[in-house]
This record gives sequence, structure tokens and C-alpha cells, in this order.
Amino acid sequence: MNGPLPPSPEPLVELVLQVARVPSFSSHEGCLHAVIERLLADCPGVEFERIPDHNLVVRLPGCAGSQPVALAAHLDKINHYPDGLQELPASERNGKLVGAMDDAAGVGLCLALARVSTRARFPPLWLLFSEMEESYGLKHHPHRLRQGGQGLEAGLGAIRIARALSGRGERPAAVIVLDTTPLFRGQPGCALYCAPWERAPVPVTDSLRQATHDLRTQLLALDPGLRIANNDNDYLDYAVHFNTETPSSGPCVALEPSIGPYHQRDEEVFVDDLRRIESLLTRWLTRVGARAQQPGVRV
Repeated sequence: MNGPLPPSPEPLVELVLQVARVPSFSSHEGCLHAVIERLLADCPGVEFERIPDHNLVVRLPGCAGSQPVALAAHLDKINHYPDGLQELPASERNGKLVGAMDDAAGVGLCLALARVSTRARFPPLWLLFSEMEESYGLKHHPHRLRQGGQGLEAGLGAIRIARALSGRGERPAAVIVLDTTPLFRGQPGCALYCAPWERAPVPVTDSLRQATHDLRTQLLALDPGLRIANNDNDYLDYAVHFNTETPSSGPCVALEPSIGPYHQRDEEVFVDDLRRIESLLTRWLTRVGARAQQPGVRV
């Protein structure tokens, strides 16, 4: 591909803010579906699939012969707000986005990359938007969840998505979860989580370890400043449940911009961190699309 990509018709910052304003609290995520569908409706070939209870899978076409790559983010926000709000506060201030950024940041990044894909040579993209990633509501205010939180657990959405897709024999070549991390204690930075078997019972094989190592190497080559770390989020559940029925070599990692304060009102993320991840994944997906045209080359 020659030259830089044209600017997105929907700038990343505006996409994140639109998502952040929707009160898609844990177990009430369905209100965000229509917003996502509206923002992506003009993408050629886009397909939407709702997976019970409140999960959404979006498919976008890509280079012929390429295996799909999944970008994932969770729809649910922690409810720190008074009852009855129809719109949550969200704004840009001093190079930061302020509001319910966990995980409006990840959802907005997925949407921005989906729109870039319509003008780039990416592999096919699957966007995996999950319910119930957060455990906070279950622990601190279950009465604000549907049915008092009965039958719910943290990570339920990712489990449901992975089981639904793998049950049909559908597995992406790789899953990259886009969430936020408190690792940087209010300073800018981006982390890469890439060892899910250290924190979850992933049916790990030599081929899965090698594929994960290859993906880590590719991302670090494009952005050597990523901090290698690990933590619990949907990336563990995707790693476990995409590999439970039939072990595969499809790696699952997470890319996470800094957030602070964490799990509180008025969370802040750095605009430059979000643009850094958008740029990194645009370059990586472009390379994956190009390599897919070469026989025998995998993600």
C-alpha cells in the first residue's frame, strides 16, 4: 500500500465519546447495540449477529483468502451513576478523554479500525463485543443488575461468544482484546498481555505458544515501547474457550492503554495512547493482509 491511510470519516476521539455516553451498564449492554450498528451501517459488506443475552458480533470483509482476525472489547460499564440517566458525561480535556472509559476506549478503537478497514487491505475483521466483563457490579451492587445478578458471572459474555462461534467451527486466526489498564498509575503508556496460560486453564500446545510468541514479536517490532504485563480480563476467557473443544494455534492477547482513576467515575485515558494503538493495529493488520497473499504464511 502506498502512502498513509486517509483520515477516518469518524475520528477516533468522537467514536470513543459517543460510546462513553451510552449507559450500557453491566447486564444492560443491549442499549449500545443500536449505536454500534448505526456507526458501522455504511461499511460495505458489514454483518451483525446478536448472541444472547447482550453480545454482538460484527463481521467485515477483507482480503480474499485471508483468515479473519478478531478485535474484542466489552460493552459493559461500571454503574457509578444516579439512576435514570439517559446520557453519561464524557468529554475531551487537556489531551485526555474523561468519562466511563472502561471500556468505551476499547469499543471506540474497534469501531475506528472497522471504518479504516473499508479503505485498507486488512484481513476480514470480526468485532467481538461482550457483555458482563466486569465483576464490580456483582460484588458491590448486584441489586442494580438484571435479576439481582442471579446467573451472571464476570467474563460471561466472552464465554458465550467463544462457545457460540467455536460450536459452529468458526475460529479467528487471532484475538486481540482492547481494554484499559491501571498499570501505569495515571501516566501514559500501553501494555501488551500475551501469556493467558499463566492466569487461566488454557489448553496450551506448542503451536499455540509459538503463534503467541510470533504475534508478540510482530507487535513489538512495530511498537517496541509496549510494556509486557498480564492481568485478568476477557482475553483469558477467549483463550480458554476458543481452545477448549479443539485446541488450536490461534493466539489471544490484549492491548491496553493506560487508565486512571480505575473503576471510578471520571476515568481518564490519554488520546495519544488511543491513537498509538490505532496506528499500531492499522499497520499490523495491513501487514497481515499483505502476508495472506503469500502461500503458506500465517498470522
